[in-house]
Amino acid sequence: MRSGSQRDRSPSHRDRHEASSKATRLRRGRVLGWLAVCGAGTILFAASGFAASPSPETGEHPSVATLPPPGAHWLWVPDRLLAHSLLFDGDSGDVLGMVDSPGLLTPQAPLVSTVRGEVYSVDVGYTRGLRGERTDFITIYDLASLAYKDEIVFPTRAATGNTSIAYSAMIGPRFLAVFNQFPATSVSILDLDARRFVGEIGVSGCAGIYPIDDRRFATLCGDGTVGIVEIDDEGHQKSFSHSAKFFDTIEDPVFMAGARNAERWTFVSFEGMVHTIDFSGSEAQILPAWSLLGEDEAGSNWRPGGLQLVALHAPTNRLFVVMHEGGPGSHKDAGPEIWVHDLDSHERLERIEAPGLAAAFLGDQMGLDRESFAATLLGWILPTDTVHSIAVSQDASPLLFVRNAELGAVGVIDPDGGRTLRILGEAGLFGPTLRVP
Repeated sequence: MRSGSQRDRSPSHRDRHEASSKATRLRRGRVLGWLAVCGAGTILFAASGFAASPSPETGEHPSVATLPPPGAHWLWVPDRLLAHSLLFDGDSGDVLGMVDSPGLLTPQAPLVSTVRGEVYSVDVGYTRGLRGERTDFITIYDLASLAYKDEIVFPTRAATGNTSIAYSAMIGPRFLAVFNQFPATSVSILDLDARRFVGEIGVSGCAGIYPIDDRRFATLCGDGTVGIVEIDDEGHQKSFSHSAKFFDTIEDPVFMAGARNAERWTFVSFEGMVHTIDFSGSEAQILPAWSLLGEDEAGSNWRPGGLQLVALHAPTNRLFVVMHEGGPGSHKDAGPEIWVHDLDSHERLERIEAPGLAAAFLGDQMGLDRESFAATLLGWILPTDTVHSIAVSQDASPLLFVRNAELGAVGVIDPDGGRTLRILGEAGLFGPTLRVP
């Protein structure tokens, strides 16, 4: 496995990654297509053996396991093809459990309330399988066993999309918000205490839910502002205001993926500008924008790209952004590096290389030992690894999680130095997001 990182000291660092040749891209595409077919067959074949049948040796039925107390390094990994979210222990690499997420194009990573000991999943059901009358609801699971506990039906239509980033969120411990886009954009508020739908708040021209505190959330708007919604003690809309304009939706839009530190949200633009909004006062304060690109990269093609491409470690105020070399229109391209910046000083601290996810995923499907020569050879055949999405834990010894949306493997990296600690296998097949509870 390649080294994970090196300190950013040499001006020639930006030249380390040359564009892949057409033949290399073609070879990689064929191999990844083959591994996807093989992976799907392997997982579906294995799933056929998961029925709760008696053990032939003892005649006993399997029992329901209980999860340990929530850990700082737990990770939800949604899978679009298999329509579920796996819960991993990032330290051991073990799969702890799974929550089904039917009906949506992309499952939204489950939300967790440690106060209530519950897990919440935004789900959709149809009376005729994939057609018929639609019902939108929140499924509530017990956090200790992941057993079904309750549900809350709501009359609006939950939005779905390629990533579903910022499409649902907890607003304090009591309320859960769901983003809708049919027939117009709005946000549904659900009361977890009363187990009921409170109401719908219109956010025309805006999208996403970015919690601020127990009674407020922000939403990104097409006019270059953020909308700030305040709810009352019962969850009804109290006020709706807008910030000043801070980005241009035509010249340099911002990504939907944002990063939170208390009452501040940070967004990154397609051209690499960093925008932070402070919501701690009576009005939103737009902090001065700055560029991820230093003097060494001025005029280069380095830019942000991916899907869930931004993460922030709040205790140290470090910003992590997936970066790649590309031109206009490449904003969804995966990147070979994650750049780490200090949000206070704007100094770039490190450039972390993506781990060998493709080789690990394909090797697992082929039954290869990851330390074997065959696995090493596979890593040589697939030399260029990239990631679409990242997430970081919020403890004093954080882990950085990375994934490529087209692979069922998740890299676990020590962000203090960039060393790859392990790769989580059996992480499904396809998925654009990650969530640390």
